[in-house]
Amino acid sequence: MLKQRIITALLLLAVFLPALFHPDAHWLGLAGLFLVAAGSWEWGRLNNMGTVSALLMPAMCLMLCAAAWFSGAAALMPNALWLLGGVFWISLLFYFLKHGVDSWRILPAIIRNLIGIGVLTMTWLALYQAKSTGTSFLTSVLVLVWVADISAYFVGKQWGRHKLAPAISPGKSREGLLGGLLGVVVLSFAWLALQTPFPALSDSLFARLNAHGVFFMIAGVIFLTLISVAGDLFESLLKRSAGVKDSSRLLPGHGGVLDRLDALLPTLPIAMMLYLM
Repeated sequence: MLKQRIITALLLLAVFLPALFHPDAHWLGLAGLFLVAAGSWEWGRLNNMGTVSALLMPAMCLMLCAAAWFSGAAALMPNALWLLGGVFWISLLFYFLKHGVDSWRILPAIIRNLIGIGVLTMTWLALYQAKSTGTSFLTSVLVLVWVADISAYFVGKQWGRHKLAPAISPGKSREGLLGGLLGVVVLSFAWLALQTPFPALSDSLFARLNAHGVFFMIAGVIFLTLISVAGDLFESLLKRSAGVKDSSRLLPGHGGVLDRLDALLPTLPIAMMLYLM
């Protein structure tokens, strides 16, 4: 299992790191389409679609993404779209995490899958526009999510006593959440400190938030961390509703694409919303 995880991780890095740091956003946009296609297929499979019929999900997502890409809209989505997308995601997370697995399960499958097409298309649009905004900005959002997850894991493993959402994800603890919050606050100040010797880091999420004041930055990164955790929990809710452990087996040793994207699905669009404020 460990060997599989390492090989899969290295292959993913070999594809996505060059695309992430390439100056042309089109390469990352192309790589992102593969993630969206795979993730949308998994979403359909988790929501009552068969192996073949679930191919309709990536077909719809790719059609919407391609329309935005070739029209030029993908790199210049209006601020109002990100505000609406942020409100949609916050409402979605709040409602279903509050009401639990059954609240998702009772929705008609067509509505669940339309939500999937919407959120995965929005994720690609956010990824593409974030890259168009600047590599430093996109990288800072990705690092925030990773630091939050890693900090929460280690703090929760060492000191976790109180469950965060036992009915959805028994492994997560309140102590781990606090560890994740502390980790991203430390990250934000460390990133700002590194901007002077490394000017390439300057156009980051943290710098943008800090332009409104240090307290706004702290509030912003805490909010995004909570959103990333909620995104993780929401994907766990989808899997519990479907009665599966992983979203698929597309990534040997890691599960599915949604298992790797879960925290980013809401975080990227909401980061764009905050960036454009």
